[in-house]
Amino acid sequence: MFSLCGIARRGVAGDYSDLMRSVPRFTIVSAVHNVEAYLPDFIASIEAQTFDLARLEVILIDDGSTDSSAQLLDTWARRRPETVRVIRQANAGQGAARNVGLEYATGEWVTFTDPDDTVSANYLAEIDAFLTAHPAAVLAGTYRILHMDGTGEKLDTHPLRKHFTARNRLIDLDKHDDLFYGSAPCAFFRLDLIRAQGRTFDDRIRPNFEDGHFTGRYLLDCEERKIGFVTTAQYYYRKRSDKSSTLQTSLTHPGRYTDVPRYGYLDLLEAAAERYGAAPAWVQTFLLYELSWFFSAEDKPSGSASAANGDVAREFLGHLSKIRAHLSDDVLRTFDLWRFSSTWRDAMLALGQDSWRSSVAVLTRVDVDQRLLCVSYRYAGQLPTEEFRDRGRPLEPVVTKIQDHTFFDHAMVQERIVWLPLTKDLTIRLDGQLVQIREDWPAPTDYRAKRLLAAARAAQRARPLPLSTVARGTPLSARDRWTLRLADSSLVKRVFGNAWVLMDRVHDADDSAELLFRHLRHKHRGINAWFVIEDSAPDHARLRADGYRRVVPYGSLRWKLLLLNAAHLASSHADAPVINPREVTRLRPPRWRFTFLQHGVIKDDISRWLNPKPIDLFVTSTPAELDFVGGDHSPFRFTRREVTMAGLPRFDRLYRAGHEVATEAQDLILVTPTWRFWLAPRTAEATQHREMADDLLQSDYVRQWRDLLASEELKRIADERGLTIAFMPHPNMELLLDAMRLPAHVKLIRYVGTDIARTFARAGVLVTDYSSVAFNAAYMDRPVVYFQFDAKAFFAGAHVGRGGYFEYERDGFGPVRADLEGALSAIDEVTLAGRRAASPYAERIAAAFPTRDGRSSERVVAAMKKLRSPRRGAR
Repeated sequence: MFSLCGIARRGVAGDYSDLMRSVPRFTIVSAVHNVEAYLPDFIASIEAQTFDLARLEVILIDDGSTDSSAQLLDTWARRRPETVRVIRQANAGQGAARNVGLEYATGEWVTFTDPDDTVSANYLAEIDAFLTAHPAAVLAGTYRILHMDGTGEKLDTHPLRKHFTARNRLIDLDKHDDLFYGSAPCAFFRLDLIRAQGRTFDDRIRPNFEDGHFTGRYLLDCEERKIGFVTTAQYYYRKRSDKSSTLQTSLTHPGRYTDVPRYGYLDLLEAAAERYGAAPAWVQTFLLYELSWFFSAEDKPSGSASAANGDVAREFLGHLSKIRAHLSDDVLRTFDLWRFSSTWRDAMLALGQDSWRSSVAVLTRVDVDQRLLCVSYRYAGQLPTEEFRDRGRPLEPVVTKIQDHTFFDHAMVQERIVWLPLTKDLTIRLDGQLVQIREDWPAPTDYRAKRLLAAARAAQRARPLPLSTVARGTPLSARDRWTLRLADSSLVKRVFGNAWVLMDRVHDADDSAELLFRHLRHKHRGINAWFVIEDSAPDHARLRADGYRRVVPYGSLRWKLLLLNAAHLASSHADAPVINPREVTRLRPPRWRFTFLQHGVIKDDISRWLNPKPIDLFVTSTPAELDFVGGDHSPFRFTRREVTMAGLPRFDRLYRAGHEVATEAQDLILVTPTWRFWLAPRTAEATQHREMADDLLQSDYVRQWRDLLASEELKRIADERGLTIAFMPHPNMELLLDAMRLPAHVKLIRYVGTDIARTFARAGVLVTDYSSVAFNAAYMDRPVVYFQFDAKAFFAGAHVGRGGYFEYERDGFGPVRADLEGALSAIDEVTLAGRRAASPYAERIAAAFPTRDGRSSERVVAAMKKLRSPRRGAR
């Protein structure tokens, strides 16, 4: 099939056979907008094709580019006038630009390659060969490989690679519930079918999915949906290092949550339902894959910059409810193409129902020492009536909790967490119905025999495993076995048996764990306490110089032997090198109880980071924090059994320092901002060390703080009040200090080697942004000023976590200002008023810290001891 008007526009003359020979096999339509940096690679990859370029048509729509993209396109068109055509238009968006290209297309098959991507040299040749061999195909999809822009790496990790097999194949989409193809840039379409359908890109669908909608509607309107999965044709999808692509920035665009579901997802589902009575399984699978990216963005431990809040979130949930009505429970339960957690699945199953509960309860934990077990189930709407029985006898819960699972600014499903006395025969009824008790939440494999058959085949082939193999199947070396034997020897147990292991970070100390270690060695000599830190760290030398011999180098053989015998592990941090050191946990499962001492007071929602952690004791410091972490309708999974309001051990040092430093010695304007997650350099997996990003110096974050520190007004305030401007940057920022060129009168204070408590005690005013160090100053009644120039970005996911219970205007310990002028004015007013927090901030501090007595460490020790004792109410 061909379009006569398209041929005429190409200026082709001759008889009918000449026209047929002149019809291009393929047309590439590409919408170009400000991609000058990527166009040379795109052009080179087309030029390098092994396919005859005389049978190729390239139509490039310059969609209002303001860089040199147009000039690059013109140069290419002049070099290949028989192949390349450039069309210019005012910026109208990708979909509209592609529609213009379709009007001019004349090829048998058309594709929409993006101009920042590239393709393999055999790309067109492989597609040509496949389509020749399979004339029934209506679409051919290519194999996507991720091209990492920053490193140049090409990674075969695209989530949809499992759709492809080693050989190219043609499949009937209606016979494969778990397959689909939805990417127009990587697919080839029959132009005659596009024209017969009147198919165009819907330019209302922004910022993404216009190609998914186009592809889905095209396939729905085909008489048969036979499509090719062509593994041998490789499409290199560029992941831009600056995260500037439409897809990479789409979550911050309100249209992702409004227009995309309205005009994209729902239109596709409604069109499918109109034609077939219900959306085919492949359409539902396609849209569940799309929705998984929305949920995964919500579930990131760090939070994500997202437009899904307020009115936008409410509109999205309305669309999501309509989408849910088109999705069958069976497809929801069995979807396993890409990650779709049990929580997301239950949230979708519950959506739109007045009352819903999970069909199972899950045994999440057994605590033999405290003679307790923990079960969970999920529900939406009204809390079900509960009956817990042991061989017919009622069981009373010891501790209960309701955890909210919040997505898109809305608690979509609740999880009921119940600690019960340990029993051998537990039964549970919810609303009078007996429920199954499982070890984990239902998974898609529960509805298929695939896993059982694989296990059966493996069992038939299996050989007995040697004793030197641990439960997870990792073989142990001879040295590993020797280490385990040594750890279990009477000699080592006399030294490390039932040890209490304390550590802060791998490479530094001087936080709550060190303070608790010192307290144990001073007040509880009978407890076998040890401290862990890298032997190259300055704090290691400091502790040794202070006379502490029970300091063990992280990563050493002694450290392994210590942890293999530990009864308790306590740390101010919960990163993997602390709580799950693979050098130890691969030898055998941990036997210690982990106490999370915390680095500061939690005020933001960091539940998605902390919930997976194996925390046995969670130390909090304020009533609001205790309720936020351990109370009902909290995002955290932890209950009042695990959470205690003992106070941070390092608060004991603050208590002493606050009393030791006299008012006249409060001589600092102490500036100490927190970090921004999106600027954070990558952490080395095994060490917690960081390396700095090169472009950080140009960030708004650095500029704003530099402008404050270098301000002549701030210098005037300091001079008039007899204060010194002191800057204590976040450790991630220290590598940039020389490049920041701060004035000589600004005193630099580093965390390492500094008496932090005394430094805060010397503050005449603390200037921060969102940092929990404000709680340190408040604990000592020091004034605080919050400088929050980027609040919108910060609370949209620029740091670890989301906004929590703490509202700075309502709960903060000082005035909140959003610009430099306002911050300087607040600093002026606060320092003029004196060296103590004034009303209403003094009252807020008193409410936050009802008990300030210097006994936090002692309360933590008492709570840790209880971890190994039977719980009241347990049998």
